[in-house]
Amino acid sequence: METYVILRDLAIIILAAKFMAILAKKVKAPGVVGEIIAGLILGPALLNLVKPGDFINQMAEIGVILIMFSAGLETNLKELKKSGLIALAIACVGVAVPLAGGAVLYMCIHGFAAPGTEEFFRALFIGSIMTATSVGITVETLRELGYLNGRVGQTILSAAIIDDVIGIIVLTFVLGMKDPESDTVLVIGKTFLFLVISLVGGFVIYHIMKVVDARYPHTRRIPIIGLGLCFLMAYAAEKYFGIADITGAYVAGIILCNIRDAGYIDRKVSINSYMIFAPVFFVAIGLKTDFSKVDTGMLFFSVAFVLVAMLTKVIGCGITAKICRFKWIDCLKIGVGMMTRGEVALIITNKGLNLGIIDSSYFTAVILLIIISSISVPILLKILYSKSPDPVKEAA
Repeated sequence: METYVILRDLAIIILAAKFMAILAKKVKAPGVVGEIIAGLILGPALLNLVKPGDFINQMAEIGVILIMFSAGLETNLKELKKSGLIALAIACVGVAVPLAGGAVLYMCIHGFAAPGTEEFFRALFIGSIMTATSVGITVETLRELGYLNGRVGQTILSAAIIDDVIGIIVLTFVLGMKDPESDTVLVIGKTFLFLVISLVGGFVIYHIMKVVDARYPHTRRIPIIGLGLCFLMAYAAEKYFGIADITGAYVAGIILCNIRDAGYIDRKVSINSYMIFAPVFFVAIGLKTDFSKVDTGMLFFSVAFVLVAMLTKVIGCGITAKICRFKWIDCLKIGVGMMTRGEVALIITNKGLNLGIIDSSYFTAVILLIIISSISVPILLKILYSKSPDPVKEAA
């Protein structure tokens, strides 16, 4: 009988997610926001129609692994090489300042903790939620305005890609410290060892896949092998290196991102992700959100969290852009363009919930951040570009 209940729940989740995603896009918000709201409506926050169980949680975990694998496949390593030191500097500071800002915010509210303690680690984790940029909304806005290929637009795009890579490395390191008695040197060693093995093994796998792809182009075996590599690296990262499974999936995507059929793999994987696993993941976020734990203190924290997360991106990226000799108005464009948060912030938060680092009430702050940044960034960019257009506008 339980099987039929699962089928019913999946039907409700998928249909509600799609309907709410369409509504969200109608009001110019990301579809992800609609899917999260669907979870809020279906879960204990409102109707209590669907209860998250082991099966839903496992499907959600597969969903997040596929999302990160696709993100790796979509990484353009050639563009990263061309972006140079400017985008790298903006991305590094754009991660460091929010990381520090989030940690300080948590300690200002819950008390300052000594390095190495559980509370200090929790503060670092809150900071790591703020690090990653979701540039999809920004890219779509710049494309609509006709400035995506301008100097500022390309700087934002390149910095956001590097930002995600650095954010995943930061998350990997922070999660490695989840045991208060963990050896920091061992954590660094495991992380470094994983990166070295991924680099060497990835080089070999890339060349093998390149040969296979040339011999059997656009055949089903290519995405199947790619998906197998994704799950294998996700498992190995978590099991043998104590690193988040999403890191392994992301690295698997990067290994395959330069083979000829990378886009083909991404499209085939995205069918499974888009149809079932990703909606289940985002709806599950809403299902896990518990408003009964949101008191006045958590509401205050959520507002402060949103302000700190947005301002630290503007300050970190903007000041670095100024050091790199951008005009002040362009620095502000870059800072605002890097403010948006999305899937990665949710993924990090969900990982913290599963590991018992934070409780479900923190989803409120993250969801609020995603909604506010997704709405405000397009508006602010349009205002900034109306006051100071790029000298060369992209041809229509």
